[in-house]
Amino acid sequence: MPPPISPGRATAALTALSLAAFAYVTTELVPVGLLTVMAPDLHRSQSEVGLLVTGYAFVVVFASLPLAHLTRRIPRRRLLAVTFAVFTVATAVSALATSYWMLAGARLATAATQAMFWTVVGPTVTGLFPAEVRGRIVARFAVGPSLAPVLGLPLATWIGQQAGWRAAFAVLAVLGLVAGAVVTALLPSFRPADGGAARGTMPHRGRFRALLVITAVGITGNFVAQTYITPFLLEVSRFPDASLSLLLLVSGVAGVVGTILVGRFIDSRPVAALAVPLALVGGGLVLLYAFGTVQPVTVALLALFGLAFSAFAATVQGRTLQLAPGNTDLASAASGSAFNAGIASGSLLGGVLLPVTGLRSLMLVGGLIMLAALGVALRDMRRHGSSGPSPVPPPRPAPAGALAHDDLGRGRV
Repeated sequence: MPPPISPGRATAALTALSLAAFAYVTTELVPVGLLTVMAPDLHRSQSEVGLLVTGYAFVVVFASLPLAHLTRRIPRRRLLAVTFAVFTVATAVSALATSYWMLAGARLATAATQAMFWTVVGPTVTGLFPAEVRGRIVARFAVGPSLAPVLGLPLATWIGQQAGWRAAFAVLAVLGLVAGAVVTALLPSFRPADGGAARGTMPHRGRFRALLVITAVGITGNFVAQTYITPFLLEVSRFPDASLSLLLLVSGVAGVVGTILVGRFIDSRPVAALAVPLALVGGGLVLLYAFGTVQPVTVALLALFGLAFSAFAATVQGRTLQLAPGNTDLASAASGSAFNAGIASGSLLGGVLLPVTGLRSLMLVGGLIMLAALGVALRDMRRHGSSGPSPVPPPRPAPAGALAHDDLGRGRV
Protein backbone atom coordinates (compact mmCIF):
# COMPACT_ATOMS: atom_id res chain seq x y z
CA MET A 1 0.00 0.00 0.00
CA PRO A 2 1.17 3.62 -0.52
CA PRO A 3 2.81 5.37 2.42
CA PRO A 4 0.45 7.49 4.53
CA ILE A 5 0.10 11.16 3.67
CA SER A 6 -1.33 13.90 5.87
CA PRO A 7 -4.59 15.61 4.83
CA GLY A 8 -2.78 18.94 4.47
CA ARG A 9 -0.11 17.47 2.21
CA ALA A 10 -2.74 15.65 0.16
CA THR A 11 -4.71 18.88 -0.31
CA ALA A 12 -1.56 20.76 -1.33
CA ALA A 13 -0.75 18.04 -3.88
CA LEU A 14 -4.32 18.24 -5.19
CA THR A 15 -3.95 22.01 -5.63
CA ALA A 16 -0.62 21.66 -7.44
CA LEU A 17 -2.01 19.01 -9.81
CA SER A 18 -5.04 21.18 -10.52
CA LEU A 19 -2.66 24.08 -11.30
CA ALA A 20 -0.74 21.78 -13.66
CA ALA A 21 -4.00 20.87 -15.42
CA PHE A 22 -4.73 24.60 -15.73
CA ALA A 23 -1.34 25.05 -17.42
CA TYR A 24 -1.93 22.14 -19.80
CA VAL A 25 -5.37 23.25 -20.97
CA THR A 26 -4.20 26.85 -21.38
CA THR A 27 -1.17 25.69 -23.38
CA GLU A 28 -3.39 23.61 -25.65
CA LEU A 29 -5.68 26.57 -26.37
CA VAL A 30 -3.11 29.39 -26.67
CA PRO A 31 -2.99 29.36 -30.50
CA VAL A 32 -6.77 29.98 -30.53
CA GLY A 33 -6.42 33.23 -28.60
CA LEU A 34 -3.27 34.35 -30.45
CA LEU A 35 -4.24 33.23 -33.94
CA THR A 36 -4.08 36.70 -35.45
CA VAL A 37 -0.74 37.43 -33.76
CA MET A 38 1.03 34.14 -34.55
CA ALA A 39 -0.03 33.75 -38.18
CA PRO A 40 1.71 36.86 -39.61
CA ASP A 41 4.78 36.40 -37.42
CA LEU A 42 5.24 32.81 -38.63
CA HIS A 43 4.25 33.74 -42.21
CA ARG A 44 1.44 31.19 -42.15
CA SER A 45 -2.32 31.34 -42.68
CA GLN A 46 -4.70 31.35 -39.74
CA SER A 47 -5.94 27.88 -40.71
CA GLU A 48 -2.36 26.55 -40.58
CA VAL A 49 -1.91 28.00 -37.09
CA GLY A 50 -5.27 26.47 -36.17
CA LEU A 51 -3.85 23.06 -37.10
CA LEU A 52 -1.51 23.42 -34.13
CA VAL A 53 -4.58 22.84 -31.95
CA THR A 54 -6.05 20.06 -34.11
CA GLY A 55 -2.74 18.19 -34.29
CA TYR A 56 -2.33 18.55 -30.54
CA ALA A 57 -5.70 16.88 -29.95
CA PHE A 58 -4.91 13.99 -32.29
CA VAL A 59 -1.63 13.29 -30.49
CA VAL A 60 -3.53 13.04 -27.19
CA VAL A 61 -6.05 10.66 -28.82
CA PHE A 62 -3.49 8.26 -30.23
CA ALA A 63 -0.73 8.48 -27.60
CA SER A 64 -2.75 7.99 -24.40
CA LEU A 65 -3.22 4.21 -24.40
CA PRO A 66 0.28 3.28 -25.68
CA LEU A 67 1.92 5.59 -23.13
CA ALA A 68 -0.27 4.19 -20.33
CA HIS A 69 0.80 0.66 -21.25
CA LEU A 70 4.50 1.51 -21.54
CA THR A 71 4.63 3.34 -18.19
CA ARG A 72 2.30 1.13 -16.13
CA ARG A 73 5.07 0.02 -13.74
CA ILE A 74 6.78 3.39 -13.19
CA PRO A 75 6.10 5.03 -9.79
CA ARG A 76 3.80 7.99 -10.31
CA ARG A 77 6.00 10.53 -8.56
CA ARG A 78 8.90 9.75 -10.90
CA LEU A 79 6.65 9.58 -13.97
CA LEU A 80 5.01 12.93 -13.26
CA ALA A 81 8.38 14.55 -12.55
CA VAL A 82 9.64 13.48 -15.99
CA THR A 83 6.34 14.51 -17.60
CA PHE A 84 6.54 18.02 -16.16
CA ALA A 85 10.20 18.31 -17.10
CA VAL A 86 9.46 17.46 -20.74
CA PHE A 87 6.45 19.80 -20.71
CA THR A 88 8.62 22.65 -19.43
CA VAL A 89 11.35 22.06 -22.01
CA ALA A 90 8.91 21.60 -24.92
CA THR A 91 6.93 24.72 -23.97
CA ALA A 92 10.17 26.69 -23.64
CA VAL A 93 11.15 25.51 -27.14
CA SER A 94 7.75 26.77 -28.33
CA ALA A 95 8.63 30.17 -26.85
CA LEU A 96 11.96 30.13 -28.69
CA ALA A 97 10.63 28.72 -31.97
CA THR A 98 11.95 30.51 -35.05
CA SER A 99 9.81 28.65 -37.57
CA TYR A 100 6.36 27.09 -37.91
CA TRP A 101 7.74 23.56 -38.04
CA MET A 102 9.91 24.06 -34.96
CA LEU A 103 6.81 25.24 -33.10
CA ALA A 104 4.75 22.34 -34.46
CA GLY A 105 7.34 19.81 -33.28
CA ALA A 106 7.47 21.36 -29.81
CA ARG A 107 3.66 21.35 -29.64
CA LEU A 108 3.54 17.65 -30.50
CA ALA A 109 6.02 16.89 -27.71
CA THR A 110 3.90 18.94 -25.29
CA ALA A 111 0.78 17.06 -26.43
CA ALA A 112 2.48 13.73 -25.69
CA THR A 113 3.16 14.86 -22.11
CA GLN A 114 -0.47 15.95 -21.80
CA ALA A 115 -1.59 12.48 -22.89
CA MET A 116 0.61 11.04 -20.17
CA PHE A 117 -0.58 13.56 -17.57
CA TRP A 118 -4.31 12.93 -18.11
CA THR A 119 -3.70 9.18 -18.06
CA VAL A 120 -2.29 9.11 -14.54
CA VAL A 121 -3.54 12.26 -12.81
CA GLY A 122 -7.03 10.95 -11.93
CA PRO A 123 -5.87 7.80 -10.12
CA THR A 124 -2.95 9.71 -8.59
CA VAL A 125 -4.92 12.57 -7.07
CA THR A 126 -7.92 10.51 -5.92
CA GLY A 127 -5.67 7.85 -4.43
CA LEU A 128 -4.51 10.41 -1.85
CA PHE A 129 -8.01 10.53 -0.30
CA PRO A 130 -10.56 8.03 1.06
CA ALA A 131 -12.61 6.17 -1.58
CA GLU A 132 -15.93 7.57 -0.35
CA VAL A 133 -14.99 11.18 -1.28
CA ARG A 134 -13.23 10.57 -4.60
CA GLY A 135 -16.02 12.12 -6.65
CA ARG A 136 -15.73 15.31 -4.63
CA ILE A 137 -11.95 15.27 -5.10
CA VAL A 138 -12.33 14.86 -8.88
CA ALA A 139 -14.59 17.92 -8.90
CA ARG A 140 -12.12 19.97 -6.85
CA PHE A 141 -9.30 18.96 -9.17
CA ALA A 142 -11.42 19.90 -12.20
CA VAL A 143 -11.60 23.53 -11.04
CA GLY A 144 -8.10 24.06 -12.51
CA PRO A 145 -8.86 22.94 -16.07
CA SER A 146 -12.28 24.65 -15.85
CA LEU A 147 -10.57 27.97 -15.08
CA ALA A 148 -8.21 27.65 -18.05
CA PRO A 149 -10.64 28.92 -20.72
CA VAL A 150 -11.98 31.59 -18.31
CA LEU A 151 -8.74 32.90 -16.85
CA GLY A 152 -5.80 31.16 -18.50
CA LEU A 153 -6.63 31.76 -22.15
CA PRO A 154 -7.61 35.44 -21.78
CA LEU A 155 -4.49 36.10 -19.68
CA ALA A 156 -2.21 34.29 -22.13
CA THR A 157 -3.86 36.17 -24.99
CA TRP A 158 -3.29 39.50 -23.24
CA ILE A 159 0.36 38.66 -22.54
CA GLY A 160 0.82 37.61 -26.17
CA GLN A 161 -0.74 40.80 -27.46
CA GLN A 162 1.38 42.99 -25.18
CA ALA A 163 4.75 41.21 -25.29
CA GLY A 164 4.51 38.81 -28.24
CA TRP A 165 3.11 35.30 -28.46
CA ARG A 166 6.43 33.76 -27.38
CA ALA A 167 6.13 35.48 -24.00
CA ALA A 168 2.85 33.66 -23.37
CA PHE A 169 4.54 30.29 -23.93
CA ALA A 170 7.45 31.33 -21.71
CA VAL A 171 5.09 32.13 -18.82
CA LEU A 172 3.35 28.75 -19.25
CA ALA A 173 6.73 26.98 -19.20
CA VAL A 174 7.52 28.63 -15.86
CA LEU A 175 4.08 27.70 -14.52
CA GLY A 176 4.63 24.07 -15.52
CA LEU A 177 8.05 24.08 -13.87
CA VAL A 178 6.63 25.41 -10.59
CA ALA A 179 3.70 22.97 -10.56
CA GLY A 180 5.99 20.06 -11.37
CA ALA A 181 8.43 20.94 -8.60
CA VAL A 182 5.65 21.20 -6.01
CA VAL A 183 4.00 17.94 -7.10
CA THR A 184 7.32 16.09 -7.04
CA ALA A 185 8.03 17.38 -3.53
CA LEU A 186 4.59 16.45 -2.15
CA LEU A 187 3.71 13.12 -3.74
CA PRO A 188 4.81 9.96 -1.94
CA SER A 189 6.61 7.35 -4.02
CA PHE A 190 4.94 3.97 -4.51
CA ARG A 191 4.29 1.42 -7.20
CA PRO A 192 1.23 2.10 -9.38
CA ALA A 193 -0.29 -1.27 -8.39
CA ASP A 194 -0.17 -0.19 -4.73
CA GLY A 195 -1.94 3.13 -5.30
CA GLY A 196 -5.15 3.81 -3.44
CA ALA A 197 -7.03 4.28 -6.72
CA ALA A 198 -5.27 1.65 -8.84
CA ARG A 199 -8.58 -0.18 -9.34
CA GLY A 200 -12.13 1.00 -9.88
CA THR A 201 -14.45 1.10 -6.87
CA MET A 202 -17.30 -0.58 -8.78
CA PRO A 203 -15.63 -2.20 -11.82
CA HIS A 204 -17.92 -3.12 -14.70
CA ARG A 205 -16.70 -3.77 -18.24
CA GLY A 206 -20.04 -3.20 -19.99
CA ARG A 207 -20.84 0.05 -18.24
CA PHE A 208 -17.33 1.34 -18.84
CA ARG A 209 -17.64 0.70 -22.55
CA ALA A 210 -20.97 2.52 -22.54
CA LEU A 211 -19.28 5.43 -20.74
CA LEU A 212 -16.68 5.67 -23.52
CA VAL A 213 -19.46 5.85 -26.12
CA ILE A 214 -21.34 8.47 -24.08
CA THR A 215 -18.15 10.51 -23.74
CA ALA A 216 -17.19 10.43 -27.41
CA VAL A 217 -20.73 11.17 -28.64
CA GLY A 218 -21.40 13.85 -26.02
CA ILE A 219 -18.13 15.70 -26.63
CA THR A 220 -18.72 15.52 -30.39
CA GLY A 221 -22.10 17.20 -29.98
CA ASN A 222 -20.68 19.84 -27.68
CA PHE A 223 -17.84 20.81 -30.02
CA VAL A 224 -20.03 20.92 -33.12
CA ALA A 225 -21.62 23.93 -31.40
CA GLN A 226 -18.86 25.28 -29.15
CA THR A 227 -16.28 25.58 -31.92
CA TYR A 228 -18.49 28.18 -33.60
CA ILE A 229 -20.14 29.80 -30.60
CA THR A 230 -18.28 33.11 -31.07
CA PRO A 231 -19.49 33.77 -34.64
CA PHE A 232 -22.96 32.59 -33.55
CA LEU A 233 -23.06 35.26 -30.84
CA LEU A 234 -21.92 37.94 -33.30
CA GLU A 235 -23.96 37.03 -36.38
CA VAL A 236 -27.09 35.33 -35.01
CA SER A 237 -27.51 36.88 -31.56
CA ARG A 238 -26.15 40.23 -32.82
CA PHE A 239 -24.00 40.96 -29.78
CA PRO A 240 -21.32 43.64 -30.30
CA ASP A 241 -17.68 42.57 -30.46
CA ALA A 242 -16.93 44.33 -27.20
CA SER A 243 -19.32 42.06 -25.28
CA LEU A 244 -17.71 38.75 -26.30
CA SER A 245 -15.22 38.60 -23.44
CA LEU A 246 -17.96 39.20 -20.88
CA LEU A 247 -20.25 36.59 -22.46
CA LEU A 248 -17.52 33.94 -22.48
CA LEU A 249 -16.66 34.90 -18.90
CA VAL A 250 -20.30 34.23 -17.88
CA SER A 251 -20.12 30.77 -19.43
CA GLY A 252 -16.73 30.05 -17.86
CA VAL A 253 -17.67 31.16 -14.35
CA ALA A 254 -20.84 29.07 -14.59
CA GLY A 255 -18.62 26.14 -15.59
CA VAL A 256 -16.56 26.46 -12.41
CA VAL A 257 -19.79 26.53 -10.37
CA GLY A 258 -21.04 23.42 -12.18
CA THR A 259 -17.79 21.59 -11.47
CA ILE A 260 -18.07 22.32 -7.76
CA LEU A 261 -21.78 21.46 -7.55
CA VAL A 262 -21.55 18.11 -9.31
CA GLY A 263 -18.87 16.96 -6.87
CA ARG A 264 -21.65 16.45 -4.32
CA PHE A 265 -23.31 13.82 -6.52
CA ILE A 266 -20.58 11.88 -8.37
CA ASP A 267 -20.17 9.49 -5.43
CA SER A 268 -23.79 9.27 -4.24
CA ARG A 269 -25.77 9.65 -7.52
CA PRO A 270 -23.31 8.92 -10.34
CA VAL A 271 -25.87 8.16 -13.07
CA ALA A 272 -27.85 11.34 -12.38
CA ALA A 273 -24.58 13.30 -12.30
CA LEU A 274 -23.96 12.08 -15.86
CA ALA A 275 -27.49 12.18 -17.31
CA VAL A 276 -28.67 15.55 -16.00
CA PRO A 277 -25.78 17.57 -17.51
CA LEU A 278 -26.26 15.79 -20.84
CA ALA A 279 -29.95 16.72 -20.80
CA LEU A 280 -29.19 20.33 -19.88
CA VAL A 281 -26.53 20.83 -22.55
CA GLY A 282 -28.52 19.04 -25.25
CA GLY A 283 -31.74 20.84 -24.40
CA GLY A 284 -29.92 24.15 -23.99
CA LEU A 285 -28.39 23.92 -27.48
CA VAL A 286 -31.77 23.12 -29.03
CA LEU A 287 -33.23 26.15 -27.23
CA LEU A 288 -30.29 28.25 -28.42
CA TYR A 289 -31.18 27.24 -31.99
CA ALA A 290 -34.77 28.30 -31.40
CA PHE A 291 -34.23 31.47 -29.34
CA GLY A 292 -30.64 32.49 -30.14
CA THR A 293 -31.81 35.79 -31.57
CA VAL A 294 -33.19 36.85 -28.17
CA GLN A 295 -30.18 38.24 -26.30
CA PRO A 296 -31.35 37.84 -22.65
CA VAL A 297 -32.33 34.22 -23.35
CA THR A 298 -28.99 33.62 -25.04
CA VAL A 299 -27.06 34.87 -22.01
CA ALA A 300 -29.05 32.56 -19.70
CA LEU A 301 -28.50 29.59 -22.03
CA LEU A 302 -24.76 30.32 -22.21
CA ALA A 303 -24.57 30.16 -18.42
CA LEU A 304 -26.57 26.92 -18.39
CA PHE A 305 -24.37 25.51 -21.15
CA GLY A 306 -21.14 26.30 -19.29
CA LEU A 307 -22.41 24.97 -15.95
CA ALA A 308 -23.74 21.69 -17.35
CA PHE A 309 -20.86 20.88 -19.69
CA SER A 310 -18.22 21.34 -16.98
CA ALA A 311 -20.32 19.12 -14.69
CA PHE A 312 -20.45 16.48 -17.43
CA ALA A 313 -16.67 16.57 -17.98
CA ALA A 314 -15.96 16.19 -14.24
CA THR A 315 -18.45 13.33 -13.94
CA VAL A 316 -16.85 11.44 -16.83
CA GLN A 317 -13.52 11.50 -15.01
CA GLY A 318 -15.05 10.43 -11.71
CA ARG A 319 -17.18 7.74 -13.33
CA THR A 320 -14.11 6.38 -15.13
CA LEU A 321 -12.42 5.76 -11.79
CA GLN A 322 -15.54 4.00 -10.52
CA LEU A 323 -16.20 1.71 -13.48
CA ALA A 324 -12.64 0.94 -14.64
CA PRO A 325 -12.70 -2.82 -15.34
CA GLY A 326 -9.01 -3.14 -14.58
CA ASN A 327 -6.12 -0.73 -14.22
CA THR A 328 -7.43 2.83 -13.75
CA ASP A 329 -4.50 4.33 -15.68
CA LEU A 330 -5.50 2.40 -18.79
CA ALA A 331 -9.14 3.31 -18.19
CA SER A 332 -8.23 7.00 -17.86
CA ALA A 333 -6.20 6.78 -21.06
CA ALA A 334 -9.16 5.30 -22.92
CA SER A 335 -11.46 7.99 -21.50
CA GLY A 336 -9.03 10.73 -22.51
CA SER A 337 -8.82 9.32 -26.03
CA ALA A 338 -12.63 9.25 -26.28
CA PHE A 339 -12.77 12.86 -25.04
CA ASN A 340 -10.23 14.15 -27.54
CA ALA A 341 -11.72 12.08 -30.37
CA GLY A 342 -14.97 13.91 -29.63
CA ILE A 343 -13.18 17.28 -29.76
CA ALA A 344 -11.61 16.48 -33.12
CA SER A 345 -14.72 14.95 -34.69
CA GLY A 346 -17.02 17.66 -33.35
CA SER A 347 -14.95 20.54 -34.69
CA LEU A 348 -14.48 18.69 -37.99
CA LEU A 349 -18.21 17.95 -38.36
CA GLY A 350 -19.06 21.55 -37.54
CA GLY A 351 -16.64 22.77 -40.19
CA VAL A 352 -18.19 20.47 -42.80
CA LEU A 353 -21.78 21.47 -41.93
CA LEU A 354 -21.19 25.22 -41.58
CA PRO A 355 -21.22 26.15 -45.28
CA VAL A 356 -24.19 23.83 -45.87
CA THR A 357 -26.51 24.51 -42.93
CA GLY A 358 -25.29 27.81 -41.52
CA LEU A 359 -24.32 28.84 -37.98
CA ARG A 360 -27.74 28.56 -36.38
CA SER A 361 -28.29 24.95 -37.41
CA LEU A 362 -25.00 23.89 -35.76
CA MET A 363 -26.64 24.51 -32.38
CA LEU A 364 -29.48 22.15 -33.30
CA VAL A 365 -27.17 19.45 -34.63
CA GLY A 366 -24.94 19.67 -31.57
CA GLY A 367 -27.94 19.53 -29.23
CA LEU A 368 -29.40 16.47 -30.97
CA ILE A 369 -26.06 14.66 -30.76
CA MET A 370 -25.85 15.48 -27.04
CA LEU A 371 -29.38 14.10 -26.57
CA ALA A 372 -28.31 10.95 -28.42
CA ALA A 373 -25.56 10.54 -25.81
CA LEU A 374 -28.23 10.98 -23.15
CA GLY A 375 -30.19 8.16 -24.80
CA VAL A 376 -27.17 5.87 -24.48
CA ALA A 377 -26.86 6.82 -20.80
CA LEU A 378 -30.55 6.12 -20.12
CA ARG A 379 -30.36 2.79 -21.96
CA ASP A 380 -27.34 1.84 -19.85
CA MET A 381 -29.26 2.81 -16.70
CA ARG A 382 -32.25 0.64 -17.68
CA ARG A 383 -29.98 -2.25 -18.48
CA HIS A 384 -27.84 -2.19 -15.36
CA GLY A 385 -29.81 -0.18 -12.79
CA SER A 386 -29.42 3.35 -11.53
CA SER A 387 -26.16 2.97 -9.67
CA GLY A 388 -24.39 -0.11 -10.97
CA PRO A 389 -22.77 -2.93 -9.05
CA SER A 390 -21.95 -2.65 -5.39
CA PRO A 391 -18.56 -1.18 -4.63
CA VAL A 392 -15.87 -3.77 -4.13
CA PRO A 393 -12.64 -3.40 -2.17
CA PRO A 394 -9.49 -3.06 -4.23
CA PRO A 395 -7.45 -6.26 -4.66
CA ARG A 396 -4.55 -6.94 -2.35
CA PRO A 397 -1.24 -5.56 -3.54
CA ALA A 398 0.78 -7.90 -5.73
CA PRO A 399 3.96 -9.40 -4.23
CA ALA A 400 7.09 -7.31 -4.58
CA GLY A 401 8.48 -7.46 -8.06
CA ALA A 402 5.26 -8.80 -9.57
CA LEU A 403 2.51 -7.02 -11.43
CA ALA A 404 -0.49 -8.90 -12.73
CA HIS A 405 -1.15 -8.40 -16.42
CA ASP A 406 -4.26 -6.32 -16.87
CA ASP A 407 -5.91 -4.36 -19.63
CA LEU A 408 -9.26 -2.90 -20.48
CA GLY A 409 -10.43 -6.10 -22.14
CA ARG A 410 -9.35 -8.42 -19.30
CA GLY A 411 -10.11 -6.37 -16.25
CA ARG A 412 -11.27 -8.05 -13.09
CA VAL A 413 -15.05 -7.63 -12.79
